[in-house]
Amino acid sequence: MESKGETTIEEEFEKRENKKNEAIDLIIYIGVLVLLSFLIVTFIGQRTVVSGDSMNDTLHNGDSLLIDKISYRFSDPKRFDIVVFPKPTDPKVYYIKRIIGLPGETVQISSDGTIYIDGKELKENYGKAVIIDPGRAVEPVKLGKDEYFVMGDNRNNSLDSRFYEVGNIKRSAFIGRTIVRIYPFNQIRSLIPKDRGKAVK
Repeated sequence: MESKGETTIEEEFEKRENKKNEAIDLIIYIGVLVLLSFLIVTFIGQRTVVSGDSMNDTLHNGDSLLIDKISYRFSDPKRFDIVVFPKPTDPKVYYIKRIIGLPGETVQISSDGTIYIDGKELKENYGKAVIIDPGRAVEPVKLGKDEYFVMGDNRNNSLDSRFYEVGNIKRSAFIGRTIVRIYPFNQIRSLIPKDRGKAVK
């Protein structure tokens, strides 16, 4: 005969089963979150932090950015996109630069700092200072069918496609394009260029 207030064997077993099921549900929930986070970071987007001054005045050291990693799976990179790619000589280091030249184009920088695309002057206002060192682009640089010429906005303090250490960047090297600055909070703004894909006339 059971006494009031006492727990039967069946009730105790049921409680243990409930706790076990709750633990399994929690593990599954955490697993799904981890999987979704992995898929988002790997295929859709991720956060990155700027280190250095090569993209001044557009970006600054310590800025937090959101990278779009999916667009280039369906469309081509455009002129003036700000892209992220691994340093050719050290894949653990990532560079943030702006696309200047597109596949098949010829890029040249004159001694007075003017950028030419296929012999036509590139009209842009991202680089505020006059380029002092054209690097290898003092001579025409012909881009291959999947190559891009990239530069930092801080033209006189940027290691970019003008120099052999970086050179032309293949499309497959792009991790993605930056689309928004999310920190500092008082400087949150879109980083998608208004003249994205602008043709050289």
